Amino acid sequence: MTRRTERRRRTLLAVGGALAARAALAAAALTARPAGDAWRRTNYAGRPVTLLGGPALAAAATATAALGAPRGSRAAAAIVGGVAGLVGGYDDLAGARPEQAADKGLAGHLRALRAGRVSAGAVKVAGIGAAAATAALLTGRGRSKGAGALVDGVLTTGLVAGTANLLNLLDLRPGRAGKAGALAAAATLRGPAGGLVAGPLGATLAVLPEDLGEHVMLGDCGANALGALIGLRLAALPGRGSRARLLAVVVALTVASEKVSFTKVIEATPGLRELDRLGRRAR
Repeated sequence: MTRRTERRRRTLLAVGGALAARAALAAAALTARPAGDAWRRTNYAGRPVTLLGGPALAAAATATAALGAPRGSRAAAAIVGGVAGLVGGYDDLAGARPEQAADKGLAGHLRALRAGRVSAGAVKVAGIGAAAATAALLTGRGRSKGAGALVDGVLTTGLVAGTANLLNLLDLRPGRAGKAGALAAAATLRGPAGGLVAGPLGATLAVLPEDLGEHVMLGDCGANALGALIGLRLAALPGRGSRARLLAVVVALTVASEKVSFTKVIEATPGLRELDRLGRRAR
């Protein structure tokens, strides 16, 4: 396949992802009353939003990622995007119950387990972890042997699950997770596995105006699915050293999130602050 043909294919995937996402958003709008009541939330500014933007993004991104992925990664893309979206949607709904209000973050999930309860977040973590490990097995066949295969498996599992969680941690302000996901997808479009994120990039950009306009939120469903697909793309990068460094960054940011507010850091950092506010409604 020539470079021109590949660029054309990825452009078509991006357009397809955008069209699929817009169609899914339109379908979600039709279910807003009364079937969508369970997905309604009040955002940080006190405005009513719907979490149905998450399923719209997850479905469009997963379908187009599976179409655009290299032949040996198509099943893995379908699994990580599909499972992350499903368990993320479960957490969006079940995690909103009053009895699970305190079961947030790693510490909250652990407290629930010590109390003999399985939080919705713990179900999500287990589901995404299992999907990530499955993807590692599917994409690792023939890639390496022996200890190298084990290292590659750990890196793939960690990047898929870790990036899924990290992108969800950013979904605290309108458009923040979408912008981060779009930038990561755009940065990794090139290379043999770049087609994997072409469709998700288009889907994310299509949902972003509704997210910034505070009509929808990605929620766990959308953010986890998009993050898992980006993680799978990162796992396809050449060089174990580069993948290991990326995983270290993901882990460090995740651990830091338990003690440090990303919002406060972003607001205090020139450049990040302006990017974060770009396109957002005035309060």
